Amino acid sequence: IIQLLCRCAHALGRKCYSYLMVTSAKSAVPTVADQAAAMQLGQCAKNLATCLAELRTATLKAHDACGPLEIDSALKTVQTLKSELQDAKMSVIDGQLKPLPGESLEKCAQDLGSTSKAVGSSMAQLLTCAAQGNEHYTGVAARETAQALRTLAQAARGVSASTKEPQAAAAMLDSAQCVMEGSAMLIHEAHQALVHPGDAESQQRLAQVAKAVSHSLNNCVNCLPGQKDVDMALRSIGEASKKLLVDILPPCSKAFQEAQSDLNHTAAELNHSAGEVVHSSRGSSSQLATASGKFSQDFDEFLDAGIEMAGHTQSKDDQIQVIGNLKNISMASSKLLLAAKSLSVDPGAANAKNLLAVAARAVTESINQLITLCTQQAAGQKECDNALRELEAVRGLLDNPNEPVNELSYFECIESVMENSKVLGESMAGISQHCKTGDVVAFGESVGVASKALCGLTEAAGQASYLVGVSDPNSQSGHEGLVDPIQFAKAHQAIQMACYNLVDPASSPSQILSAATIVAKHTSALCNACRLASSKTSNPVARRQFVQSAKEVANTTANLVKTIKASDGDFSEDNRNRCRVATTPLLEAVENLSTFANNPEFASIPAQISYEGSAAQEPIVRSARSMLDSSSYLLETARSLVLNPKDPPTWSILAGHSRTVSDSIKSLITSIRDKAPGQRECDYSIDNINKCIRDIDQASLAAVGQTLPCRDDISMEALQEQLTSSVQEIGHLIDPVSTTARGEAAQLGHKVTQLARYFDPLIVASMGLASKLHNHQQQMTILDQSKTLSESALQMLYAAKEGGGNPKACHTHDAISEAAQLMKEAVDDIMVTLNEAASEGGMVGGMVESIAEAMGRLDEGTPPEPEGSFVDYQTTMVKCSKAIAITAQEMMTKSITCPEELGGLASQVTVDYGQLAHQGRLAAATAEPEEVGYQIKTRVHELGHGCIYMVQKAGALQLSPTDSFSKRELIECARAVTEKVSLVLSALQAGNKGTQACITAASAVSGIIADLDTTIMFASAGTLSPENEESFADHRESILKTAKALVEDTKLLVAGAASSQEKLAQAAQSSAKTITQLTEVVKLGATSMGSEDPETQVVLINAVRDVAKALAELISATKCAAGKPADDSSMYQLKSAAKVMVTNVTSLLKTVKAVEDEATRGTRALEATIECIKQELTVFRSKDVPDKCNTPEEFIRMTKGITIATAKAVAAGNSAQQEDVIATANLSRKAISDMLTSCKQAACHPEVAEELRSKALQYGSECTVGYINLLEQVLQVLHRPMPEQKQQLALHSKHVAACVTELVQTAEAMKGSECVDPEDPTVIAETELLGAAASIEAAAKKLEQLKPRAKPKQADESLDFEEQILEAAKSIAAATSALVKSASAAQRELVAQGKVGSNLANAVDDGQWSQGLISAARMVATATSSLCEAANASVQGQASEEKLISSAKQVAASTAQLLVACKVKADQDSEAMKRLQAAGNAVKRASDNLVKAAQKAAFDKTEVDSVVVKTKFVGGIAQIIAAQEEMLRKERELEEARKKLAQIRQQQYKFLPSELREDEG
Repeated sequence: IIQLLCRCAHALGRKCYSYLMVTSAKSAVPTVADQAAAMQLGQCAKNLATCLAELRTATLKAHDACGPLEIDSALKTVQTLKSELQDAKMSVIDGQLKPLPGESLEKCAQDLGSTSKAVGSSMAQLLTCAAQGNEHYTGVAARETAQALRTLAQAARGVSASTKEPQAAAAMLDSAQCVMEGSAMLIHEAHQALVHPGDAESQQRLAQVAKAVSHSLNNCVNCLPGQKDVDMALRSIGEASKKLLVDILPPCSKAFQEAQSDLNHTAAELNHSAGEVVHSSRGSSSQLATASGKFSQDFDEFLDAGIEMAGHTQSKDDQIQVIGNLKNISMASSKLLLAAKSLSVDPGAANAKNLLAVAARAVTESINQLITLCTQQAAGQKECDNALRELEAVRGLLDNPNEPVNELSYFECIESVMENSKVLGESMAGISQHCKTGDVVAFGESVGVASKALCGLTEAAGQASYLVGVSDPNSQSGHEGLVDPIQFAKAHQAIQMACYNLVDPASSPSQILSAATIVAKHTSALCNACRLASSKTSNPVARRQFVQSAKEVANTTANLVKTIKASDGDFSEDNRNRCRVATTPLLEAVENLSTFANNPEFASIPAQISYEGSAAQEPIVRSARSMLDSSSYLLETARSLVLNPKDPPTWSILAGHSRTVSDSIKSLITSIRDKAPGQRECDYSIDNINKCIRDIDQASLAAVGQTLPCRDDISMEALQEQLTSSVQEIGHLIDPVSTTARGEAAQLGHKVTQLARYFDPLIVASMGLASKLHNHQQQMTILDQSKTLSESALQMLYAAKEGGGNPKACHTHDAISEAAQLMKEAVDDIMVTLNEAASEGGMVGGMVESIAEAMGRLDEGTPPEPEGSFVDYQTTMVKCSKAIAITAQEMMTKSITCPEELGGLASQVTVDYGQLAHQGRLAAATAEPEEVGYQIKTRVHELGHGCIYMVQKAGALQLSPTDSFSKRELIECARAVTEKVSLVLSALQAGNKGTQACITAASAVSGIIADLDTTIMFASAGTLSPENEESFADHRESILKTAKALVEDTKLLVAGAASSQEKLAQAAQSSAKTITQLTEVVKLGATSMGSEDPETQVVLINAVRDVAKALAELISATKCAAGKPADDSSMYQLKSAAKVMVTNVTSLLKTVKAVEDEATRGTRALEATIECIKQELTVFRSKDVPDKCNTPEEFIRMTKGITIATAKAVAAGNSAQQEDVIATANLSRKAISDMLTSCKQAACHPEVAEELRSKALQYGSECTVGYINLLEQVLQVLHRPMPEQKQQLALHSKHVAACVTELVQTAEAMKGSECVDPEDPTVIAETELLGAAASIEAAAKKLEQLKPRAKPKQADESLDFEEQILEAAKSIAAATSALVKSASAAQRELVAQGKVGSNLANAVDDGQWSQGLISAARMVATATSSLCEAANASVQGQASEEKLISSAKQVAASTAQLLVACKVKADQDSEAMKRLQAAGNAVKRASDNLVKAAQKAAFDKTEVDSVVVKTKFVGGIAQIIAAQEEMLRKERELEEARKKLAQIRQQQYKFLPSELREDEG
């Protein structure tokens, strides 16, 4: 079981290719032409994704139960591997060990080399986890170590089997056995460290065993072919370097000139050998062995020449400098061989080639420094030699450039080439000029500048060629790792060199200080890299280790710097020993950090350049090589020319080389610009999408002409899935394309090509789906939305092409962002349409896939950088979880009452879960402790499975609504989802119990505020009356007591933000409980005051509402501030919210005390209103965006309340009556609050320009400030009722009126030319007409769903009467809908012509006419609805034909009235009136047909009641009397009905406009 668990966990680990397979398969589905294959591929991908999610969940559960046993399992695995290697060694001794199929010496050697790194990194993680006491991740690390050792054992066996020498084969297996033995001991010690956490002895044993295993691993790798030769070369260099440690150099045996010549010659040979080592490291092991041997031999000769040269130095200081440079060359040479060895062992390692190139250049630079110091050649000679060596060193960057050379972007490469070419041109001119003048010093400087420029050009060319190759769509781009190995390697090497110089007796004080500066610089860079890596990784153990390593490096660096400062410039032997002691822990810390950072989990993935990409690189590489060759020739020529400037042929040769260099650079610049990444792909993609747009235009024309051919080769469901998957893939690529277009040129071609390839299947699927739809409107919607998406993508591609991935092309970034936003909106629109269609049809495959994708993203490696805290994500998760629970409950209800609505609910669950999973990933990353994050992810996973099952059952029930088994299953799934929601909430609560309590309390307070709003409505209506005889005095003390208790709770709440979660939870719960009690006693107190004084009741309830609102803000601020430091901005917001809370409670207390005092309660109400408005203004001025937007018309309507309230305020100030003041206070509060809310909602509408938004917010603020001043002036009048005070009221009211005018004008500008007055009668008329049309269309849709009731067939002529009723009623409904729409068009035409609404003199008449038009439209809508109800009742057998006839006649009559109302002011020859008349005739015709059908059915009624006549005389007389009595009663009822109808018509006649009455008369 443990083995199975390990295998499953390994399969789902970071190297899981199954998820990549799922993603790739889903991406490929829309591009598969064979529909059957596409459907099968899509289904298989869904099944695999579901199975992987279930396997992950099961593995997590199994790991909780069996996790501690993983270490034992790993230990057993390692012991088994050791036994297998022992068996293999016996086979070697017997000569029976044979390679397995597919094994070769080179392949197995590479496998062993790469696996050795994985073993080392996994062991480092095992040590870290065990030291931290993390049992879960220790088990994971042990499992990964065992898996890596399994691969290592297989590779070791393969190398031994492929080796021809039995002794070497046995040595390989012996070293592998040592690794297994040491690893088993390491895992055992790790287990012991977990059993005894914090035990220093156990930790020490663990570290010792780890060192032994590392040594065994190195021995195992050294047994590989070729590695021994490199090791021999390294030992040879080490032995030769011992010559530099002697105190007295041997006597010189050569003359100075001869020694100088030997030094130059051996330097050239060593530099050339270094290049051969670099080249052979990518070849066979024998080539590397030869090159490393030659390199060690050349190094020995060079070292002897350098020592000889050191003997010729004139002073002791010069000799020390020469020896120091020789030591640097020795160290650089060793680094070069180690880098070559590493690359040969693992050629696929990230950046291994660049590390080798860096090491080779370090050798060249060290040699140049020594040559510059030692040689005394003719002027300019050593500079030329140094430049030639540097060019030779950088030439390797152009060999197969499949790795990044540096971090330059494509456009930065162009800038670098342009800048360096300019410098090179100037330096080449300087070389020529100085040769002529004989200024050898300036000549040497020009050569040095030219060499640096050429190296810069080569680096830029190599990087540009890499980016061009990677940008080819057929290439696979690499991915940046968690850390940069080159940065760590460079820093490690620089720190080692600096520490060596620190303790070197030959180092001068300035060199020591320089070395200390280098150490500080690189250790700081390492610490910053660790900080970034810890913030990016999702592995908590790795996060801690990076932080711990950074601390160790920082502490040891600080200790070293402190030691250097303590020496105070006296670098004696004792002080140097102290520095040596201080450098040891620093080097160990850096070494450990570099080892840990080499973990494959953190490594970057190298790019794989295709054949086409390599072909695109060729012109750049060719030009750069030509530049280097010609530059080398030029330098060689200049070298001889500076010695003999009078040689004309040499000048001619120099000029030729100069021209060649210039032409090569021009060719290089042209090649780089011509190969700009992504431009060619953008052109191809633009052409492709243009073709798609043309195709969909043709389909739209065919759909309009109803000639769109239907696709019979595929089902509608398959087309919907194909279209959905295409749109989803396009949506996933919008942000990547936008990002690459703004700053990642190398990726632009990839992303653009991926985006464009989905448009062909998109158009094919949308055309096919449209051909399957019978509704013309739905057809056009699908085609139009597909075209909109294609056009927005075209706009994006044009913007992307112009941007080109250049981060400095800022003028294109806005266009790219705008195009991306348009694409997102188009994707959202078409997805809404498709989801609605899918949910209506019970197709839930897309929803299930969306939930599964959200679950998969929950476990993706590194989460994005969190922008908020755990509390923010917790709040959103609680909201989403509760929404899912509510929807699940609703689905339980709808499964019985209305199954057809389940699709929309399932879609809502899908959206909510997607947001929940996204927030859950961020919450898990920010949760403390880490176990809480793990628990959150697990619970959200389980909820995802429950949502999938529920959505699937909902789809099944939609397909068979009467299936009781499906209903029961859906109800069970919904209950399970509700339970899992509670588990998610409990996991969140475990993370932050206090903040969770704050969320719950905030929700409760929100409900209290809503309840108080309802109570205010009742009080304003005068219906808040006491149930018994009680006075306000009975409740005053309770209110005061509860309010004081709330103040105490407020103090605890504020203090809880800085204390424990437990105390915060108690404070939040207590405050919620107290505010509930306070609102109850205040409501009782307000009720006891009686409904005779509603304004005072409203004042009191408003006071407690302000307190509740302030408490809600305080709880929110406390939640955000919990756990934050005292100087955090959220703490200042908390203090501000607490002040507002205290202010509002104080205001409540004052109001309670003044409410019974008739002389002061108005003043108190006004003071409370002013404070409330100030708080509303503070919220208005905040940067918070409102949840919803509003229309300018609604905004204008709200400003009218300000005008009314202003007039009331002036009147109250003039009257100084307390009742007027109270009414003004209540009205002002509501008017200002509504205006501010509406103003911000309208201003924040996405279509409102920034200038108008600023104006609206400014005028809204000014209007509020002006109104506050007005109310404060009223307050002054109440205190000092003097005439001059009252005169100020008019000034303030005028200022408010001016601000309102500005607000209205701003709102009109928001709307533009379409702005209308919401109170205009013509606008109301048009609104009512459109409303009537909508009502009629709704009734018609209801008729469409009706079917005649089933009944036995009868042999009579009225068999199809019910079908006739329905058809006739449908015709009337359609006709009246067209009629009302025509009336709306006619009325709009009148307004446009100026016949209505333009002349103020006729405003009253226009209003009357509009009212007549409105009433007529309403009558048509009402009559049509009555007709539909009568038709329905008649079909169901519940109404008579007479009712149907009456309803039809009423439709005809109301239609005639509408026609009359429209004709009053209309142009009889206008097109709109012609359509209106035609629509009216259609209604009349349809109504007449229905009346005739109904009358004929009534006349031809065959069921005649038979009358039985009594034969006896007396009985017959009685029968006659009864019949006469019934007849008289019916006649009287008929007369009464006629009178009633006449009265109704008379009453209606009174309300008709004058024109209508005259026409009717």
